[in-house]
Amino acid sequence: MPGPAEAAAVATEVARIAATPDEPTQRAAALLEALQRFLPFDAAWLALRDDKRAGHESLVSSGWDHRTATYLDGPVLVEEIEQLGMTRSPTPLRVADFPVPANELRSWAECLLPAGLQEGLGMCLFAPDGRHLGFLGLFTASPAVPSDAARDLLAALGPTLGHAFDPLRSAVAAAWLVRSATAAVALTRAGRVLAVPGLDDHPALREGSPVLAVARALLEGPQTSFLLPAPLEPGGYLTVTVLDVPDDVPFHLTAVVVLSPCGDLHGLTRRELEVLGLLVTGGHNNAIAHLLNVTQRTVATHVEHILLKLDADSRALAALRAERRGLYVPPGLVP
Repeated sequence: MPGPAEAAAVATEVARIAATPDEPTQRAAALLEALQRFLPFDAAWLALRDDKRAGHESLVSSGWDHRTATYLDGPVLVEEIEQLGMTRSPTPLRVADFPVPANELRSWAECLLPAGLQEGLGMCLFAPDGRHLGFLGLFTASPAVPSDAARDLLAALGPTLGHAFDPLRSAVAAAWLVRSATAAVALTRAGRVLAVPGLDDHPALREGSPVLAVARALLEGPQTSFLLPAPLEPGGYLTVTVLDVPDDVPFHLTAVVVLSPCGDLHGLTRRELEVLGLLVTGGHNNAIAHLLNVTQRTVATHVEHILLKLDADSRALAALRAERRGLYVPPGLVP
């Protein structure tokens, strides 16, 4: 176990690696290499929660065969981590700390003990706001119990390790790319809605909101935007920007949804913005008239005004410009 100077050195090294912009798997491998020098282990597993399939997604898994790695990613360990109370505490557990013998836990009886492992340190990783992100396990073939100092050092590194693999790091960076962003959330493939640190909450971005349903439906490509009617806001609207996230971002995030003040509406009226929303979806005048409960002649007049205001010589071009500029109210948000 390292002394105070060595512990400070490993903390500095872990913080440096955690702050790098590398992909999560690269950061995970580098962090385990740093930990290995001060907390020796024979096998290691660093994984993020996968809510959609009630398991984990390994970032790094070493010291055993593919079958063992697949087993650990499954649901058994999720249940045992909860059973041991680890999802409610940032303090690492040693096998000696278990409330029951290791051979009474399925993961140890069926997987870890047969693999020749007898002790180790394991802990859940948490974000600063308390979100449970994943799990780190460092396992040894020796039955020697890790020291209290080793346990305490890993506990002290926990917040830094959590920050290293918090998927909302990417969400925060994406959200701040939107000029004058005021509120934002991240969406997961499992349907969860996660607050983005540093930006405000907003009723329009809460779970079950029609705005989020529209955002999920409209996102194609790296970015899309549209208008949300907001009578109390300057201009009467908010701009909703939906940003895709890279496939390698962990935690199965699918998009970041950001609110910001609306820009220049080019003189478009409420009804014209609603008509544009239907033009963007390919609607014809008769269908638009039916949906908005107006006559086809009224729709034709709105379209004429839209062409003038967007300097477009066709409805197709007007729809394209409106979509690119986010100058429309999607049908799902029409009052």
